[in-house]
This record gives sequence, C-alpha cells and structure tokens, in this order.
Amino acid sequence: MPGFAAAVPVALALCAGLVTGPSPAPATSASPAADCRVGPEGCYDLYTYGYSLGLHPFTGADAVREQLTDHFWLFPVSGGCAGRIRAGARCELLGGNPVEVEYVGNDFFQINTLPGHQLGRGMHIRFAFSRTLGFHTMTVRAWQDRPTDCTGEAFCNGVNRAFAWVTWRVLAKTLHFSAYVA
Repeated sequence: MPGFAAAVPVALALCAGLVTGPSPAPATSASPAADCRVGPEGCYDLYTYGYSLGLHPFTGADAVREQLTDHFWLFPVSGGCAGRIRAGARCELLGGNPVEVEYVGNDFFQINTLPGHQLGRGMHIRFAFSRTLGFHTMTVRAWQDRPTDCTGEAFCNGVNRAFAWVTWRVLAKTLHFSAYVA
C-alpha cells in the first residue's frame, strides 16, 4: 500500500483545512440480527458525509445518479470498473480494491467491499442524491456488519474517514459540473 501511505498525510492535511460538512457519526456496535446489506440501521456505522452539488433546477436526483452510474469513469477511484455499472457487477476500484454493486435505485447506488479490499470485506457505501428547491445534495454513508482490523482501530479508522471525505468531495466537485449535462 505505498500509494495509500503516501496519500495519508495529504488527505489529513486537506481535511484539516477543508472540513465544512457534518462530522462523521460515531461508530456503534452492530446488532446480530441486522441485515447490513439493506441499510445501516443496527449495523456498525463508519461515517456519513453530505456534499452540495450546486443549483441544477432542471435536473432531477435520478438524473444525477444515472449520470454517475452510466459514466462510472467520473467516480474518482473507479479503477478497472466498466463505464456503466449495474447491480451485481463486480470490479476493482483503484489500488486493486474489489467491490460489488449491491443496489442501484432511482436516486442512489450502493457498493459493498469484497475480500481483498484494503479496508476488509463487508463495508457498504451508499451514495444518495436529493434535490430541494433546485439545489442538489449527495449524501455518502458507510457502515459494516462488524468492524475490521482497520475500522475497529482508531488511527486506521480516522485515516479511512479522512481519505473518504476527501475522495467523495472530489466526486461531489465532479458531479457539480457534470450534472449540467445530466
């Protein structure tokens, strides 16, 4: 993970100077009966971040989601994933991190990390899009069935949160502009 190690100080420095969104939610223990594939309720919460995508009065939230899932190269860590992703698709994100597309809904999509991912398997990340009075928002939420060796350890989890915040901010900036063509 030499690329990841080199990116950590940069990610932390960027986050220290740029954090304007909500703070990550504190991690909670997962309920043994929870089906974490469906949603975060009763699962081990990692983070929730909200990003403004700007004013796009003639574009619906579904069009922004479609813009991203149909042109997945816009995703900042798309790696070897196809240009168009669909539920059930498996691919490797940047750095050889395998994921599966769990769900693609009208205004959201969700991925799940697979064995071999740097942060462990079973991390669910949902990207939800909404619009209020023409202003679009992207909310990114991550959770797991149970903490991994990384996410259960304070320093590694902190670095993961900082890296995620910066990475999803890049995605938000990209969607701010690409939503005009959606």
